[in-house]
Amino acid sequence: MRVRPSAVAGQFYPGDPDTLRAAIAEYVARASTAFCTGDMITPKAIIGPHAGYVYSGPIAGSGYATVAPARGVVQRVVVVGPAHRVPLEGLAVPSVDAFATPLGPIEIDRAAREVAVGCAGVVVDDRAHAEEHSLEVHLPFLQHVLGTDVSVVPIVVGRTPPQRVAAVLAALWGGPETLIVVSSDLSHYDPYAVARSHDRCTASAIVNGEIDVIGPRDACGAVPIRGLLTAGRQHDLDVRLLDLRNSGDTAGPTDRVVGYGAFALTARSTER
Repeated sequence: MRVRPSAVAGQFYPGDPDTLRAAIAEYVARASTAFCTGDMITPKAIIGPHAGYVYSGPIAGSGYATVAPARGVVQRVVVVGPAHRVPLEGLAVPSVDAFATPLGPIEIDRAAREVAVGCAGVVVDDRAHAEEHSLEVHLPFLQHVLGTDVSVVPIVVGRTPPQRVAAVLAALWGGPETLIVVSSDLSHYDPYAVARSHDRCTASAIVNGEIDVIGPRDACGAVPIRGLLTAGRQHDLDVRLLDLRNSGDTAGPTDRVVGYGAFALTARSTER
């Protein structure tokens, strides 16, 4: 088995398995009472942040608390995030068999990867994944909440139209066995009050499906978000804001903050 080693364990999140489990458990437990209601349908997709856990972990926990009831149902997770480390045209999947985290390897769904590669603009490129954190930071949450047997389809998004992201998600949509996770932070390095206002506008656009007004200054994962919202509209999904905070609220100074949001896309009826 060829495994992509962790690139940011011990930096973005704890490298010790027990410490990591405890941190995630706390984020999810706090969120399940603070931000989530019992009448919410298990999401088909969530949007969550990808910063260091000390900053964005509580907000990510708000998203993953809504996914926890799907343990044993979700078998495959399509994880989509922006490229930060290398220039990338189109979308990239890895060639490896698994990604490593401190909680153990998480396997790649090979059949689903082949489906993705059959879509326009998707290439196999391990360079795009080697040091990328936007996908990796979600993997321990998935392992903890959904179990270590869940498989993933990691997709890094570079310069590409949102419609291509939507087409890939449509090809991988599946049924209740498939969850989609889009990774994105929101505003970057505004003063606290400015960031709060900026992120509220972005959150409103996401919830209301105002796809064309979401740009790279609003969210580093603007293209994946717009692709997901396009696919979600085609499947008649509602978008719900779960949590909206920034690094000034969690662990950082307030002069230059990064915004984080958690959103859930759910079916309008009780059927997913």
